[in-house]
Amino acid sequence: MTTDPQVHASHAWPMPFGATLLPEGGVKFRLWAPEATQVELVEWMESGAAERHLHSTEKQPKGWHELTLESAKPGTRYQWKINGETTVPDPASRFNPEGPHGPSQVVDPTTFAWDTGWHGRPWSEVVLYELHVGTFTNEGTYAAAEAKLDELVETGITAVELMPLSDFPGRFGWGYDGVLPYAPHAAYGSPDDLKHFIQTAHRKGLMVFLDVVYNHFGPDGNYLGLYAPQFFSKVHTNPWGNSINFDREGSETVRAFFVQNALYWLQEYRFDGLRLDAIHAIVDDSALDVIDELASAVHDAIQDREVHLVLENENNGWQRLPADGRYDAQWNDDYHHVMYVALSGDTAGYYQDFGKEPVALLARSLTHGFLWEGAKRSPEGARLELKPASAQPLGAMVNFLNNHDQSGNRAFGERFNQLVPRDSVPLATAMTLLSPSTPMLFAGEEFAAATPFLYFADWEGDLREAVIEGRLRDFGHFAKRADGSTGEPPPPCDASTFDASGLDWAAAASEPSAAWRGFMKQALAARRQWFAPRLSRLIDGAHVAHMIDDRSFVLRWRYENAETIELVARLADTSLDAPDTSRLPWKPLAEPQTIFTVGRIDDDSWQPWSARWTFGREHG
Repeated sequence: MTTDPQVHASHAWPMPFGATLLPEGGVKFRLWAPEATQVELVEWMESGAAERHLHSTEKQPKGWHELTLESAKPGTRYQWKINGETTVPDPASRFNPEGPHGPSQVVDPTTFAWDTGWHGRPWSEVVLYELHVGTFTNEGTYAAAEAKLDELVETGITAVELMPLSDFPGRFGWGYDGVLPYAPHAAYGSPDDLKHFIQTAHRKGLMVFLDVVYNHFGPDGNYLGLYAPQFFSKVHTNPWGNSINFDREGSETVRAFFVQNALYWLQEYRFDGLRLDAIHAIVDDSALDVIDELASAVHDAIQDREVHLVLENENNGWQRLPADGRYDAQWNDDYHHVMYVALSGDTAGYYQDFGKEPVALLARSLTHGFLWEGAKRSPEGARLELKPASAQPLGAMVNFLNNHDQSGNRAFGERFNQLVPRDSVPLATAMTLLSPSTPMLFAGEEFAAATPFLYFADWEGDLREAVIEGRLRDFGHFAKRADGSTGEPPPPCDASTFDASGLDWAAAASEPSAAWRGFMKQALAARRQWFAPRLSRLIDGAHVAHMIDDRSFVLRWRYENAETIELVARLADTSLDAPDTSRLPWKPLAEPQTIFTVGRIDDDSWQPWSARWTFGREHG
């Protein structure tokens, strides 16, 4: 799937915030600063880094300050000066080349020539691939990441999901503590470099998603409290910082700031989707929740191409999923957790919820989606009440074995394949890729990467010390290595920890890695043929599983016209005599076709860590 690169168009999203280039020349600057008594624009002159001019602004109603500067143009660097004292960046800056403590830069978004032939891809074809731009390649840039896209396409990936790009202080970080939501982090490249990455991905048939954080700002480089404290809630709390004010005085502008941000990334950068981080930490008592307002605004504004919205919600709230069309999908932590417990036996911390009959729970996750409803949790993360969740539309579940959290929240950053029996990994991987749920891989998983993904943040001073102390405290039982040994975890604020998290692409070229990539390609080819085309015909709530013993099951995913895909699986390191299939609660499939196998399942025995997928029709 490619687009026609011959016809081009420009895309600029007209925001009510920040700097806007005027058709007649010059730039209009706008800042919402309701608590500032004086607001001036600092214009940095090209003749020298230390030379600057101050320009007074005109105060507008409802806390706005505005200035049109005829001398400004693309490339002009500027800041806001608050109350004659503190110089701050534009909170809606399109680019801050020196980081959030430095000046913002005027950007002309119309100079990038976008292809007009790309209209996205349907959700049924999504195979996500989460990556962190800074650790994906040695260079840590959009341009270097772009050079790897062919390998992803060849493997069968259809959608790249970038971890947050909103600018933050320092050279490295995960991105979840961004402070300038409209400015892509400068260390990765320029705005046009990012657009070039996205356009190149589109030309190769790849969608590009962006992880966005609307639940808090980072602790360093956020100056909003100085002149617009209305951004922050006085009544709601947040585990990562001040909660955003979405439902009290001043919230109309705050809501617009984030809704416009979503539209900006989707329209000006042509992203194909957004993943909204940790919406359980967003509290909004308004009649129209901001998460719902955002979805409505996106679907109203973008109707000429496929655009997808994905949620992360620790509470397993399912009300926004596809039945009403607001959101396409949600991350399913339950699937990861129960698979991990079933293979590792580890039930510490939040894994306690999955310790009783984990293989049966895994089968239920494959047929129902979420396992548990939201509930209050213990300090270790376990739910205080386990209430089974209702069946979910399986295509709306994003299932994974790895992601940034599951590796990065361990002291030594181990990946899933380093934490479970080695022989079980092909089975777990195939079960993740070959189900109606939407699969997600974490960068390097396609070649069985052995490099860790650690927590890293380039903080300084007291914040650096607080983060080091907090991470050591929060690791809990994850402070041990995969082999059970202990030691001093890598220091989170050292560049060596960031560097250690980089993918080893030389190892990716090894023979074992090539063989693993071949396995992944085969599994994803089977997904394209058997699962993706049938997603719209999946019958929600009709899927069933039957346990053979405590480590083996048979399940059926049911589609319209009696089409069925059956999975037979044994998750154990011992074999099992083949059971009497006449005792199953359903008849054998008519005209069965084996579509994929791991290990060996036959009429005599089910071998260790084996599975078989079969397509057929159920008898009436």
